[in-house]
Amino acid sequence: MVLSQMDAGRALTSAAAKGNTEDVRRIVEECGVHPDTVNEYGRTALQVMMMGNTMVASLLLEHGADPNAQDRHGIAPAHDAARTGFLETLQVLVEHGASVNAPDLSGALPIHIAIREGHRDVVRFLAPRSDLKHANTSGHTAVDVARASCVPDMMDLVFAHIHS
Repeated sequence: MVLSQMDAGRALTSAAAKGNTEDVRRIVEECGVHPDTVNEYGRTALQVMMMGNTMVASLLLEHGADPNAQDRHGIAPAHDAARTGFLETLQVLVEHGASVNAPDLSGALPIHIAIREGHRDVVRFLAPRSDLKHANTSGHTAVDVARASCVPDMMDLVFAHIHS
């Protein structure tokens, strides 16, 4: 089966977005579509995948997907996993080379987003791996975002790693 580049990107990203591991496997392995082939919106399968599906993430990454691919807003899969709170997906991304210190266009690191969203387990994972002194474009560090959050123990989670 021969797919045009656009059809291949559309098919792969659609399967990834639905979390359909078997279709992703078939498209990548049998059809030979590179996992970073973009859809009509310029997004890769890893950027649009169902975030809670670590099998799809692992499959794409094992076949060479770029874990640091950013969209036009500078958002990478690690930002999306931090925003949605899918720790296991974030762990798979990091294991395959995803940077947790790449800012989006607003200067936010994944930890800024995880703090803002109140995902304690994700913050706990990211804190020792993140540049906690990095400020977003508003000048806020992870500590500032934690201080502004209404999550009771968020400051403790961040402060536990501020001097390590």
